[in-house]
Amino acid sequence: MLLEAFENSSLSSSVGFALVESQLIYAQMLPNPEIISGDLQSLPLYTIQLGVPQYLHKSLPLDSFIRTSFLFLVSGFLVIKMVSRRVFFVLVFFLHLLVFSQSLDFHVHKKPKIKGPIKTLVVLVMENRSFDHILGWMKSARPEIDGLTGKESNRVSVSDPDSAEVFVSDDALFVDSDPGHSFQAIKEQIFGSENISANPAPMSGFVQQAESMGGGMSKTVMSGFKPAVLPVYTALANEFAVFDRWFASVPSSTQPNRFYVHSATSHGASSNVQKDLIQGFPQKTIFDSLDENDLSFAIYYQNIPTTLFFKNLRKLKHVNRFQSYKTKFKLHAKLGKLPNYAMIEQRYFDVELFPANDDHPSHDVAVGQKFVKEVYETLRSSPQWNETAMLIVYDEHGGFYDHVPTPVSGVPNPDGIIGPDPFYFRFDRLGVRVPAILVSPWIEKGTVIHEPNGPTTYSQFEHSSIPATVKKLFNLKSNFLTKRDAWAGTFDSYFYFRDTPRGDCPERLPEVVTSLRPRGPKEDVSLSEFQAELIQLASQLNGDHIFNTYPDIGKSMTVGQANWYAEDAVARFLEAGRVALRAGANESAIVTMRPSLTSRTAVGDYGQYLQSH
Repeated sequence: MLLEAFENSSLSSSVGFALVESQLIYAQMLPNPEIISGDLQSLPLYTIQLGVPQYLHKSLPLDSFIRTSFLFLVSGFLVIKMVSRRVFFVLVFFLHLLVFSQSLDFHVHKKPKIKGPIKTLVVLVMENRSFDHILGWMKSARPEIDGLTGKESNRVSVSDPDSAEVFVSDDALFVDSDPGHSFQAIKEQIFGSENISANPAPMSGFVQQAESMGGGMSKTVMSGFKPAVLPVYTALANEFAVFDRWFASVPSSTQPNRFYVHSATSHGASSNVQKDLIQGFPQKTIFDSLDENDLSFAIYYQNIPTTLFFKNLRKLKHVNRFQSYKTKFKLHAKLGKLPNYAMIEQRYFDVELFPANDDHPSHDVAVGQKFVKEVYETLRSSPQWNETAMLIVYDEHGGFYDHVPTPVSGVPNPDGIIGPDPFYFRFDRLGVRVPAILVSPWIEKGTVIHEPNGPTTYSQFEHSSIPATVKKLFNLKSNFLTKRDAWAGTFDSYFYFRDTPRGDCPERLPEVVTSLRPRGPKEDVSLSEFQAELIQLASQLNGDHIFNTYPDIGKSMTVGQANWYAEDAVARFLEAGRVALRAGANESAIVTMRPSLTSRTAVGDYGQYLQSH
């Protein structure tokens, strides 16, 4: 009952609430509020009409009169039978007018002026491919690129100089299985043994590690794509800039590296950490810095945004930053309404109707090419094009060979945190080199970007270069996020080699006609490690993480089931947040959803996992 919910809450603070699927969600305006639910079944609809107008909580702090007036009206719920409905709504109307007039005095922001040529930076982070695997064979036509010559190789046994030698090839095909890319596997790929003292790193253990997985994986990890097979990347690299010295931030898997993209640290995670996946990672992100500086950002997602692994981004204040790529990205670009910083997230689940476009094995890279082409052409036709840059980068190498030694010295630990056992990684060396392409009308055609020019002798381009560059591009007054982005190379200088933007940038990129996948998506297969992590995130968003079977929720799901589960979880979480925000809940609150599996779902919809509930 609503009355019971209010009687059990603290009425000494303002209260907001929202209706979500016959639940009342309300939040106390406290430093660390919780959003809980109550029953609405017996309540008249008008009792949920009252809410803090959007401009109220955008204009804090308020004077005590407004706070008291608002609390008075909220408390009116408890005595609503003592006044007429008409009088009640007259009071609400006049309070809205009062707050609006006061808000004009409280919160007048002047948007910061960005002095440089780039007003919008768009970032795409693709999945699990090395530089040599994707772009290495471009060297045949572009010798200034540090790519492949055909002479690069690894032996089957690093310790046996007489063992078979496997050379690189340009016949990359559809990869049906996932090469090794755990922390331990990558250490073997880089060093070939437990001895990690070699500097430069020998990059000698890719074949040896792949052989341990069987199934002819060694030839797979040593193969690369012909430039003609990846026409979109070939065109972009020729028309704009390619980095041949961009490294993953951590010699590990997807999530730690994606964390560096946004926060210049993984907060000690060298692999998946289940507890933190539930609670949300606490570190400050570049999104927080942008918000502090009154600059705009948006996350355009397709089925589930990985950025929701960060606790701060789950707050109500950011709920409207999450926008559907399908319905909003092209519209915003067409209207010239793209934000200062746009993160575009891919489709991570490979289903028949909407195949995955993130390039993660075993997904079709042709679909990824079509996705990048779509994003580029959308930006190219936008009225914001002449003030826009786009960065395409891969999170980590995914187990594929690369010949350039990964930096193993001079790399600062970002925040002093040491990784968990058994490795106790100190975050003092980088991961394997990955593809990175920079696109803008301010970039000279055919640019190749090698090592950065500082800020230190040992600085490198790695994922922390993204927040570091954002800070410089937009002149953020906030401090660097960690020691790592303060150290990382930045690419802002490449936008200043011209006085005017180019007028010859292609409006269209080549069509993608080659698909190397012999069949369509397989929806009935089990999840990859990355996809399982996304389902753990989804279960947190919709409240299912409270069950004792977490974190095994995804083990019995198929890809098709997981896709539907993830999309549903995100939709419910964001909609609950928007309703709560409109109703006046504290912007710092985080929605805690009632579990979905017991209340909304028939057994079997998400796999055998549900049968115990």
